[in-house]
Amino acid sequence: MQAQRDNVVSIHYVLRDTEGEVIDQSAEGQPLSYLHGHDNIVPGLEKALEGHAEGEEVQTTIEPDEGYGPYRDELVQKVNREAFQGVDELAPGMSFRAESDAGPMIVTIKEVDGEEVTVDGNHVLAGQTLDFTVNIADVRQATETEIEHGHVHDDGEHSHE
Repeated sequence: MQAQRDNVVSIHYVLRDTEGEVIDQSAEGQPLSYLHGHDNIVPGLEKALEGHAEGEEVQTTIEPDEGYGPYRDELVQKVNREAFQGVDELAPGMSFRAESDAGPMIVTIKEVDGEEVTVDGNHVLAGQTLDFTVNIADVRQATETEIEHGHVHDDGEHSHE
C-alpha cells in the first residue's frame, strides 16, 4: 500500500537544518502517524511521500513556502505585561497560546523589557529550509471515522468501526 489520500502513514523521521544539525526527530520506536491528504503535515513533506510504500526511505529538502512558511516580521510585536496575567515570571523562549484576529496561535517571548514584552507569532521553523530523512514504517487504509474527522485515531481500534 502506498502513501496516498485517506491512508494512514506511519513514519520515522529526522529533520535537519541546512547545516546538518538535527532539529527534530521521531521518538525511538514511536513513528509519527498522520492521515495523508488532509494537511496534517507540512505540504512539501506530504508531496514528497506521495506514492511511496512501507519500508521505503525518502530524503527531501523543503523550502519555507512548502514548509512552515516565510518568516513574517509583522508577527513580531510588543505587548503589555498585563497580557500575561497569572504568570509570575516571563523569560525569552517561553511559549503561550494567544487569541489573534486570525484565530488561536502560539507566540514565543523574544524579549522582556520592564512592562513591555516582545512576542513572536511565527512558527519556530518559519523561514527555514528543512531537510527530511523519512522511513515509512507502515501504510494502512484509514477508517471512516478518521477520514470524517481528518486525523488519525491512535487508540488501537482501527480494525473495527
